[in-house]
Amino acid sequence: MSETAKQGNGKKIAIAVVILAVLAVAFGLIYMKFAPKAQKGAKELSIEVVDNKEKSKKYTVHTDAKYLRQALEETEGLTIEGTESEYGLMVQSVNGIKADYDTNGAYWSFYLNGEYCNYGIDQQPVKDGESYKIVYTTGE
Repeated sequence: MSETAKQGNGKKIAIAVVILAVLAVAFGLIYMKFAPKAQKGAKELSIEVVDNKEKSKKYTVHTDAKYLRQALEETEGLTIEGTESEYGLMVQSVNGIKADYDTNGAYWSFYLNGEYCNYGIDQQPVKDGESYKIVYTTGE
């Protein structure tokens, strides 16, 4: 193969690489423009926490959760802690505030649309538009 033929092949390869790079960038831009967008969860819930000093903080969460526990865990800025039992999570602390039933009869009560929840957070189904309230409650 002559030196001129080798140079011609080298130019063809370089042009092919540049064309492939341009096409890759173009396809990437097209994908970014038309790719499916991330969506918020299908259900919107409002959650209000009333602490031991009767201060209220409100949250909104968009979720696909089936039960309240998962929705609470997905709520930005809201933390829950407790102990697991055969009935699910027994909430003992919300946003770092512990309710100690043995000390002063305190516990966290949960309300759905103004009514006391009949289920624990692991069994409480959630639906779009519902409003939950978590209240620090004492038995005194």
